[in-house]
Amino acid sequence: MASLSEKAPQSVYDFTVKDAKGNDVDLSIYAGKVLLIVNVASKCGFTNSNYTELNELYQKYKDQGLEILGFPCNQFGQQEPGSNDEIVDFVCTRFKSEFPIFDKIEVNGENSAPIYKFLKKGKWGLIGDNIQWNFAKFLVDKNGQAVDRYYPTTSPLTIERDIKKLLGVS
Repeated sequence: MASLSEKAPQSVYDFTVKDAKGNDVDLSIYAGKVLLIVNVASKCGFTNSNYTELNELYQKYKDQGLEILGFPCNQFGQQEPGSNDEIVDFVCTRFKSEFPIFDKIEVNGENSAPIYKFLKKGKWGLIGDNIQWNFAKFLVDKNGQAVDRYYPTTSPLTIERDIKKLLGVS
């Protein structure tokens, strides 16, 4: 329970999360970058297309300030059953992904990771609060604010225009 002296998080940069090795990562290291935060899974029907397209976006825009943060989650169809080491090995070996993969988390329910509780607070209209499935995506601006949320069925490449706008590239 938060004490009265703790202030509520104002941006994603106010969070510390665990990486896949269990080390603390202060998300303020990403301050000033555009983030695409995705709950990922290795055994989902969306896995191949999403990782392929996320890698394409990352390679194209990482030097211009894009970071993709992958958070494994096993809440949907038990499609991320492996250990963190197995998940990282799968992602790095099969897809040659270079963007960071973090500790496996929950994105819905009372055990939802604090960063996801924060991300879901936005005014998302028809989407509602809960994450629907694997590969839901949040686009975060350089100030650490979630500015867009995309359904799991949204192809990462269709987000490219929104990413370019936030990066200020044409």
